[in-house]
Amino acid sequence: MLDIKMKTFCEVLEQLYKKVLSGTILEDDSHDYVFYLNPALSNQDCSAASSLEWLNTDAVPCQHQLPSIRVSTIPEAPVCVKRHSQMSDAREMMLLQLTVIKVMVTRILSVETEIHAKEKYRDVIKILLQSNEIDSKLICMFQNSDKLLSHMAAKCLALLLYFQLREKITLSNSWIAFCQKNLSGYSESDEAIHCLWTLTAVMKEIFKDTCSEKAEILKQFLTPFDSTLEVFYDSLFAQHFENCQNPSRIINSLVCFLELLELLITSRIYLKLDCRSQRILFLKPSCVLNVLTWPIQAFVKRKLIIFIKKCLLYKVGEDLCRGSVPAMISPDHHLDTDMLALANAVLQAVHLGLLKTLSVHRKPSCFGGDEVQPGCAYLCGPDHVILRAASLITMKSLEIKFQSDTSTNEMKVDLHRFMSELLTFLKPHLQPSLQLHNPCEWLSRVFIEQDDDMLEAAKASMGIYLKLTRECEATKRLTQEKEMWIRHTHENGYNPHCIFLFFLKNIGFDSTVLLDFLISSETCFLEYFVRYLKLLQKDCDNFFTICKFFDASESQYGINICGCVSSLVQNRSTNPILPHHLTAPNSHKKGHAWVPRASGDSSEPLNQVVISKETHTMGDHSLSSPQASHSLVDYEDSDDSEAESTDQCLVKSEQTTLHQEAIKKIQDPAGLSRDKKEFNHEPQSWPLIAKESTTSFIDCEAAPNNTVSEARIFYRIIKCFKELQDAICRLQKRNLFPYNPAALLKLLKSTEALCSKSVSPL
Repeated sequence: MLDIKMKTFCEVLEQLYKKVLSGTILEDDSHDYVFYLNPALSNQDCSAASSLEWLNTDAVPCQHQLPSIRVSTIPEAPVCVKRHSQMSDAREMMLLQLTVIKVMVTRILSVETEIHAKEKYRDVIKILLQSNEIDSKLICMFQNSDKLLSHMAAKCLALLLYFQLREKITLSNSWIAFCQKNLSGYSESDEAIHCLWTLTAVMKEIFKDTCSEKAEILKQFLTPFDSTLEVFYDSLFAQHFENCQNPSRIINSLVCFLELLELLITSRIYLKLDCRSQRILFLKPSCVLNVLTWPIQAFVKRKLIIFIKKCLLYKVGEDLCRGSVPAMISPDHHLDTDMLALANAVLQAVHLGLLKTLSVHRKPSCFGGDEVQPGCAYLCGPDHVILRAASLITMKSLEIKFQSDTSTNEMKVDLHRFMSELLTFLKPHLQPSLQLHNPCEWLSRVFIEQDDDMLEAAKASMGIYLKLTRECEATKRLTQEKEMWIRHTHENGYNPHCIFLFFLKNIGFDSTVLLDFLISSETCFLEYFVRYLKLLQKDCDNFFTICKFFDASESQYGINICGCVSSLVQNRSTNPILPHHLTAPNSHKKGHAWVPRASGDSSEPLNQVVISKETHTMGDHSLSSPQASHSLVDYEDSDDSEAESTDQCLVKSEQTTLHQEAIKKIQDPAGLSRDKKEFNHEPQSWPLIAKESTTSFIDCEAAPNNTVSEARIFYRIIKCFKELQDAICRLQKRNLFPYNPAALLKLLKSTEALCSKSVSPL
């Protein structure tokens, strides 16, 4: 009799799994299905009951046997279960029950499930929740020594909790009490980790959902744990890692809690809730930053510092929120205050020596492990992930702090202090050292492998520069003081013209790379480029002066700037003399010159110099800055977008497909020839710089000697801008450009006209 019952149980569960997996409507009574989905637990250790304990009962009358269903009538689907002849083990029976529950809830939440099948599944799950205390059983299974069973129970419980939230069913008191008990203080038990994991899984489901009641659902879920999570936060980060008896437990807790904390910050940015748990990091940021000083594994520090970087850039949770959170989010002054608190805490930690505690030396990463066999030499550079993250959080924190009510003198003092600290931290890891070259080059060398972070750092640097420039203009500084301040920008490595020139040199003055950046939504290049063009219009003379000194240093090195790739393999040690107004006072006394270093001096291999965007999978940039009010390209005149809120990069999500088609069109020779014929009938909208120097657009080596020697790099930039404008016009004519580029083209034209006027005597 027991064998027959066991066989019946296995057959029904297997057929039920197949039907739910394929989305088939269930014909029988819902209570019959609930009977087979109810796990049976042993009273001793919350483990699966044995076959005899499970089936030695009269609770399986004939009416509970579901009608036989042929497998051939069910659409083929991958089945990961054993046949009834192999399922005598009650453990596998319970795993199959949990799997069926999980798939059934997933089917309920899916928009692809047929409406009548979904209603039947919903009825089954509601009966299961009401009549069998499934929550308590799954919580009990957390303590099971079987890791697979414990993990499946956690996944199943997370989906059931989210189902209750969606259906407006009151959450189980046993679940709430279990979490409050285990998160009331840090302990080295697995129960706390299971609670954190389940909370994280439920929040991910909430963010992935497309329903309009997302904020209400999340608030209902977080409210019972609002104070509990803060208590756990204080307790966890108050631990002394060196005194822990089981370091692996605290590491697991840290990793799980950081993931939950990221989701809490995400909800703080994108959803308007009044929960204190969303602001834990901002209220007590030093607790998290102190972990960077612990003698803990490098991967934990890396995960933590990247988390801080994403917070400061408003990029936490962008992969979850893509397409589900509106891009137009009203300004949140309270959030700005929270970010300022985090930025101040980062700067305070840097001032106390945080950068000195970071270990940037990494072991080699190989298929066989990270241990090098005796006699096998290896070259392993610094950990550029740590270098980039540490640099970016410092720059972004300075920018955020300076946007508050900070005096000019205080800004200058802070800028000198923290930039000196940052450059001192970077110098040992950048070979050759920056002290013999232009300090502004640090940015392009540190971020050469990560274009999105590089542009964020460049944008932050420009934000700092523009803030100080406005303050200096407001106070009507004397000319001598302005010259000293310009030298200060070079000494501390944040002059925007130098940073932009090094960026163009790294991409070989290639207009197609700029076009790629403008079309792609993976970086903030559009916002950065528009800001820089506006700055260039106001500061063209200073830009042209810097270009001439770039040329002078290149000439002294004997490097042809037109050969954009050949310069990457050059390596020089001589130093041209820097004119006084661009020389740092201390370096001038020592005879050290300000020299734009040849790109080949970098320790990076040649194939890493061209910035690759294919390795980055950042989310839509429109979500990374929730304060964005409207697109940069919507204004009628470039002067209409002076406000900071208009300098946000809002790019449509369909740009990736358009970008691929656009690049294909540009590289099509037939398309190019056809465009030339089309443009011949249109008036020339790009004014020439000077009649005698127009050859520089084609080949700067063929230009007159005086032009090449004095402004060679300048003409390369103008040529690049002209090619970029032509490419944008071609795409716009074919309706291939992903947004209206009229304002951008206007900025390019006016910038070229102003620059032409400044060098026309040449």
